[in-house]
Amino acid sequence: MPKKETKIVVAMSGGVDSSVAAALLVEQDYEVIGIMLRLWSEPGLETSNRCCTPASLAIAKQVAEQLCIPFYVIDAKDIFRDVVVQYFIDGYAQGLTPNPCLICNKQIRWEFLLNKALSLGAEYLATGHYARVDHIRSGKARLLQAVDKSKDQSYVLGVLNQGQLKHALFPVGILTKKEVRKLAQKDNLAIANTKDSQDLCFLAGSDYGSFLRRNSSCIEKPGPIMMRDGKVVGRHTGLAFYTIGQRKRLGISSPNPLYVLEKVMVNNSLIIGSSEELGRRELVAGRVNWVSGNTPEKPFKAKIKIRYKAPLVPGEVTPIENNRFIVKFEKTLRGITPGQAAVIYKGEEVVASGIIEVEHIPAPEVIPIKLSSEEP
Repeated sequence: MPKKETKIVVAMSGGVDSSVAAALLVEQDYEVIGIMLRLWSEPGLETSNRCCTPASLAIAKQVAEQLCIPFYVIDAKDIFRDVVVQYFIDGYAQGLTPNPCLICNKQIRWEFLLNKALSLGAEYLATGHYARVDHIRSGKARLLQAVDKSKDQSYVLGVLNQGQLKHALFPVGILTKKEVRKLAQKDNLAIANTKDSQDLCFLAGSDYGSFLRRNSSCIEKPGPIMMRDGKVVGRHTGLAFYTIGQRKRLGISSPNPLYVLEKVMVNNSLIIGSSEELGRRELVAGRVNWVSGNTPEKPFKAKIKIRYKAPLVPGEVTPIENNRFIVKFEKTLRGITPGQAAVIYKGEEVVASGIIEVEHIPAPEVIPIKLSSEEP
């Protein structure tokens, strides 16, 4: 843990987790500053967002007053819209299923906000994420799963590098959600009984399809729904409104269940098929972040998570050229989805995170790279 005279900025949202994170650091006699980012909202829907509403701002300010810490609000509307929201829209326009929390953590919290914290003389940025970071003697930082595995958020933090992790603190990562709520009640914090939300913060209470229709002019582009053999069986309303593994709302009559297998941008077609066709045993991921900073030089066994709420499954990871890796799973998986992150774990430690590019290996490109670096 940091020295007692250390200045720490806490990213506050008006929620129970970040509020308790701030309270824990105050109780340990650190110099704590609360900062809330004012993020982008659709015009006219500012009060409907999951966070950064006038109500959440008032609560965060009230908690800071209870804790007797300075509290600032920083305008991040433009950068959030340009980076995070545009990433979300562009991903769907390209036939992907993006996770905007990844880019938000990397570029908004742990770049934009971290730089603000450092400019205030802080050594650390703390958040209410359920994860742990181990600052080891060598100067390296290890990203670990939270104690409460049911709330673990290390999946969306696997994008952080050593330069970011060395300034990171996750005070609630050693607690269960139940313990966090008890602490909030003990300290009489105003947010003790607020409910958790699983929605993306900028959707303003609507589904992602409605959001895309309101904010992108190139999303609604109908095209054919096809079987693997090329047989056309229907029409889709736009590839952005479908995701790999989807079964409902296909508008197809069939005696057997049919699922979305693939979205083909070249001819704007949606490929569907049986559950047996949906399964895959490998993937390729790119834009890889090796958390340690070192790319392994040979394949290694690990456990992999292919979505935020997906279970960890065993497989073999092989680093390849162009900052990518291949994963071969021990069993067939359904729902491997381009645009989502494949996050690699060894025990409780996050080793790497990469964006899934394809659900299977395009044969000639699987050439392991040779590097003089350590395996994580």
